[in-house]
Amino acid sequence: MIIIGLTGGIASGKSTTATMFGERDIPLHDADAAVHELMGPGGAAVDSVVAAFGCDVLAPDGSIDRQRLGSKVFTSPDQRQLLESIIHPLVAAARDSFLASNHKAGAPLVGLDIPLLFETGGEAICDFVILCSVDPDIQKQRALSRPGMTPDKLDAILQSQMPLATKRAMADAVIETDHGLDAARRSLQAILDGPVRELVETETRGGRDA
Repeated sequence: MIIIGLTGGIASGKSTTATMFGERDIPLHDADAAVHELMGPGGAAVDSVVAAFGCDVLAPDGSIDRQRLGSKVFTSPDQRQLLESIIHPLVAAARDSFLASNHKAGAPLVGLDIPLLFETGGEAICDFVILCSVDPDIQKQRALSRPGMTPDKLDAILQSQMPLATKRAMADAVIETDHGLDAARRSLQAILDGPVRELVETETRGGRDA
């Protein structure tokens, strides 16, 4: 089974590109969605997050108030690392379960949608990494248009992420997302039908020969 890593910085178009995996019926594990579930009502991370950051991060419905939590962690590297020490192992466990179930089902290809793929060393388990990239000015415009986003918060987020220029050098393929949806879709299709298909076919031949 070939594992594709899909990553990108904030407002880089990664989430939109991820939906295109569904158009190709490629199973995709969404790390952000896993975090939302972990911090939702009854989520596995709720008690640990409250114990670490205080009851004021708990919303009335029993979920974690992500904006309140964000105000505590984005300006403090130590607090951010504490949060990551709680969340990352739980997300990794969900990811591993996803991979195991799809491997058992005989899926030839799966995707991992992980915003902080390189920052967390997640590329080590991927056979191929696709980076969604965007012009920095457009990235900032997109990010600042999001509800609750401020210039200070955005600066803190960007400082916590590896620069896109660095990620470009580490990725196997890059999709430029500032040229419209159709262009991004064509880029993804070319990647999937080119180098990724070659990987799948090579693995299939290897399995047959074994």
